[in-house]
Amino acid sequence: MENGWTSVFSSSDEYLVSIAQDMLHNDDIESVVINHKDSVYVVWGEAEIFVLDENKHQAEEILKQLNKG
Repeated sequence: MENGWTSVFSSSDEYLVSIAQDMLHNDDIESVVINHKDSVYVVWGEAEIFVLDENKHQAEEILKQLNKG
């Protein structure tokens, strides 16, 4: 990922990554998902969500709600 972006969430469960990205989007936080899953064996690997450095703390606070569930 380019400089200026920070990883704030990762999971091997695609639905959790989708929910997390939706939560960030609802608070107008731009995010990018990088999928590290193996293209042959999709059960291995994780997807990571990155946000701009200046949004890191706000994004982490928002995503704490997801970790409580």
